Amino acid sequence: MSQENHQNYQPQHIAIIMDGNGRWAKKRFLPRFVGHQKGLKSVKRLVAHCSAQGIKALTLFAFSTENWRRPEDEVNKLMGLFLRALQKEVSKLNDNNVRLLIVGDRTAFNAEIQEHITIAESMTCNNTGLVLSIAANYGGRWDIVEAVKKWQLANPDRSVSELNERELSPYVALSELPEVDLLIRTGGEQRVSNFLIWQIAYAEFYFTEDLWPDFNEESIDKAIASFAQRERRFGKTSEQVAK
Repeated sequence: MSQENHQNYQPQHIAIIMDGNGRWAKKRFLPRFVGHQKGLKSVKRLVAHCSAQGIKALTLFAFSTENWRRPEDEVNKLMGLFLRALQKEVSKLNDNNVRLLIVGDRTAFNAEIQEHITIAESMTCNNTGLVLSIAANYGGRWDIVEAVKKWQLANPDRSVSELNERELSPYVALSELPEVDLLIRTGGEQRVSNFLIWQIAYAEFYFTEDLWPDFNEESIDKAIASFAQRERRFGKTSEQVAK
């Protein structure tokens, strides 16, 4: 369905900035890492719910390129949590017909994590249900720069001055999926934090005060209900959309 004709009550592609794990733990006088562990449980619930609701794609911002600046101990624990999730959860995704993609610069991860990313993507590559994309060591600006580099490699005899949106689009991450039409951010902040800058060009934004570990099935249903009330015009007038 083209953007012009897209007037759907349910989003096809939901992207979520999962914010608030650390604050959730701090409020309970717990180590920050406990918040991240609790946040993983929220991920599992939401993946199952979106899959059951027939959502085509769900993209989660798990670890940004800027997150390496966090304390070393916290980063190491996050990497350990990422590895364990790859080792233990992928078979469940596969059993539920979920396809897993890891989006971002994976060269910064250790060899074991990179190996399990490859295994996870290969195991689920033929699944036809929900596409779950995990943005890890990802940044929107990095994504666009990488897309330009890939275009140039594919077109060595052409000048970048000839490049346009249509030609660059296939080289941007997640280009095979529907464009993001609903962006959710938990934790009360109202910014996109270098997440999917290209892909959210026409997305509806939904911000909530809920901290990520508290974000549940009811929470995402509220976000989808809010989306259903939006008028998706894509530059047209309301009268044109109504025709």
